[in-house]
Amino acid sequence: MKRGYKQTEVGLIPEEWNVSQLGALAETSSGTTPARAMHDRYYRNGSIAWVKTLDLGNSDLLVTSEGVTALALKETCLRVYPIGTVLVAMYGGFQQIGRTGLLRIPAAVNQAITAIQPNPDALVSEYLLGTLNYRIGYWKRVASSSRKDPNITSRDIRNFPIAYPDPSEQRAIAGALSEVDALIGALDQLLAKKRALKQAAMQQLITGHHRLPGFQGEWDTKGLDELFTFSGGYSASRDQLSTEGHCYLHYGDIHKSSKNFIDVQVEYQDIPKLNLPLKRVSPRSLLDDGDVVFVDASEDDEGTSKHVVVVNKEEKPFISGLHTIVAKSKTDELAHSYRRYCFQTAAIRQQFLYYSVGTKVSGISKTNIAKLAIPVPGVPEQTAIAAVLTDMDAELAALEERSAKTRALKRGMMHSLLTGRIRLV
Repeated sequence: MKRGYKQTEVGLIPEEWNVSQLGALAETSSGTTPARAMHDRYYRNGSIAWVKTLDLGNSDLLVTSEGVTALALKETCLRVYPIGTVLVAMYGGFQQIGRTGLLRIPAAVNQAITAIQPNPDALVSEYLLGTLNYRIGYWKRVASSSRKDPNITSRDIRNFPIAYPDPSEQRAIAGALSEVDALIGALDQLLAKKRALKQAAMQQLITGHHRLPGFQGEWDTKGLDELFTFSGGYSASRDQLSTEGHCYLHYGDIHKSSKNFIDVQVEYQDIPKLNLPLKRVSPRSLLDDGDVVFVDASEDDEGTSKHVVVVNKEEKPFISGLHTIVAKSKTDELAHSYRRYCFQTAAIRQQFLYYSVGTKVSGISKTNIAKLAIPVPGVPEQTAIAAVLTDMDAELAALEERSAKTRALKRGMMHSLLTGRIRLV
């Protein structure tokens, strides 16, 4: 054991640190949800901030999506919690339980949230927030599955074991983590700005509303049936995929991808594989360089037009999968690089939505996708447009990598500081 440290139920910590159940260091209580049937009386024009689980972002809470009225406070069990109160979500399955927030405004909370008011002589709110975020996996061990979704209780939160130094060291730790949070926040804002600029540039360039220098003349409008032939993929379930066999493009991986293309050579090791003889797969389901693969089903409108362009210059066997529509070129009127962007304008997405069918799941057929039409400039102008947007994508990718590294740095700092492995005081 490292000198100056001791083993506890929360792991190895400095000898002068303490371990206690959270309930011994703070007052906890749950919120209330006023009757929705009394909307006009309790919610309409409500000026008192009221926190729901989805308002919690594991950070400072400065604004809420809803407010409640003074009558709601007077006629229900609602109470307003002060600035510095730490909030923890109790319901909503493992996607939501354990989510936190630190009130920077006075606010009431709903019944799915426990409010924690630390004793300031023992526990600093910012330090508590960092500890709860760092140890969010704890709730999976104590959550009850007696409900439809796993949940935790106020008792579970009161029983949470926490290691803590004296308040001055807590404040130093919280200050260090806050500086990294500020950097992450600045990067997130910059990313949002760059994404908006790229979307605006794409909208202007691909619709022809703004022309790059040196290009003029009218654009054609082409139906996708003039540019592509359409076919389906080879059906295989996720549990049939492994690391052996031929590359397989699952529609779920298209939905999850933040990119508009897939490079087989670069991403080969990460692409799922399907182990079967290629003679069982239709040639129309084998993906060539420049093919566009659309999903034919989505649970939301945003995903209806999701697609990727295949980069497969080495012609490796690549099978398009379940719930995909493969578009193979009839002509050379669309540059491969331009295909990454020409289906992303608002007008094209509206066409996808127009031809999609379904309620809970929205889908589009090969017959209907062939009815869509896009503006088509000359290939040199397409290539120039794609080059501008590709440069913007590269800048975004660099920022995203920097953001990911900063988040990893914060995680490492949390591990070192919140366990006392590195001391600031």
